[in-house]
Amino acid sequence: MLKVESVTKKFSGLVAVKDLSFEIAKGQIVAIIGPNGAGKSTAFNLITGTLKPTWGKVTINGHDITGMQPYRIVTRGVARTFQTTSLFDQLRVIDNLMIAYKWRTKLGFWNTLLHLPSWKRYQERAFARSIEVLEFLGLTAKANNFIPTLSQEEQKRLAIGVAIVSKPQLLLLDEPTGGLIQDETDRITELIRKIRDEQGITVCIIEHKMQMIMGLADRIVVLNYGEKIAEGSPEEIKVNPDVIEAYLGGELNA
Repeated sequence: MLKVESVTKKFSGLVAVKDLSFEIAKGQIVAIIGPNGAGKSTAFNLITGTLKPTWGKVTINGHDITGMQPYRIVTRGVARTFQTTSLFDQLRVIDNLMIAYKWRTKLGFWNTLLHLPSWKRYQERAFARSIEVLEFLGLTAKANNFIPTLSQEEQKRLAIGVAIVSKPQLLLLDEPTGGLIQDETDRITELIRKIRDEQGITVCIIEHKMQMIMGLADRIVVLNYGEKIAEGSPEEIKVNPDVIEAYLGGELNA
């Protein structure tokens, strides 16, 4: 589904990502791990169009998306979350989802201004899909709540919902359990499994919680200083001496 080929990003001589290559097949959960500054979020930004690579190539389902604008990459079926939860605090939960669904429509100015029949049909579809996602997230009772009333875990769930409401093929999650306690982390982990198993969405995830990743990911890509130093199954990564020495130390046994 996703193919990253020799992607490199330089900032004024500083190499943030160097010659990065990996692939993600449909139906997989793939994790990208490494210490702070390893280039994980930069890699996500290069895939989703927030940054343009200095060189290299990114394809989704065989279509070259290298350097495309983010809104165009979304139409190719790629969605993402960010380390910092990005929601409209002054709007209701359901409104956040309906806004996120909007890219699927091509309604023009007059349709929206005059509330023509096509606009009304879109509103009905957006509302129905948003309610469906809220049920999936376990947030139906919070539909009319404003964002500041939600717990941190609920906001994390909603941010994931904003990403999946448009039915992407590939979901990129940037530290979706950051700041959560273990019970909350476990619930988000189960939600990610459900997204793959029940929604049919392929997942790529950045996380620092090794216990979570080892039990969740099908494959793991390990970065250090912007370069890939290892790739394989959780079992292979656990015993890779370079990975253990460079990154994980005793954390895998925690």
